[in-house]
Amino acid sequence: MNEKQTATVEPQPVRPTKKQKELLEFIEHFIQEHGYSPSYREIMNGLQYTSVATVALHVSNLIARGHLIKRDRSARSLEVVHPTAITAQLPTNEVKETDEKWLVGKVEKLFLDAEAGALPEPHQVEDITTVLGAMRILGLEAAVQSFGARLQKLAQAEKT
Repeated sequence: MNEKQTATVEPQPVRPTKKQKELLEFIEHFIQEHGYSPSYREIMNGLQYTSVATVALHVSNLIARGHLIKRDRSARSLEVVHPTAITAQLPTNEVKETDEKWLVGKVEKLFLDAEAGALPEPHQVEDITTVLGAMRILGLEAAVQSFGARLQKLAQAEKT
């Protein structure tokens, strides 16, 4: 590059304060979960602020600092400018193989405890069903299916 050429550098947003970072993370997580941005009142309740004016002040500052964009006269129009930095810190539903083995071991223990008595107690079948439902949400469908017949047998024994 010679002296007459200038590089166009996009200005970097000013780093957010701790409270602003918390608000950005809340907005981004809310958008991921619901598919639309939160209202000021939802932000107020979610972050335990005492007034909507506090939310408006933080949002205005984040817009001025280049972290948020808001469409004029439009409800639920907040957008996080650089979401990837925050999204990388959010938990995912990915389960490591070692964690899956640990979880299967815990379910096995629940089954053994329920099968140890003459009849399983109602809360035991409910606990197992709940854990298997959570495993299904985590994407461990094969593990859940492997316990299916055993759960049916346990549920039938509970009803007798």
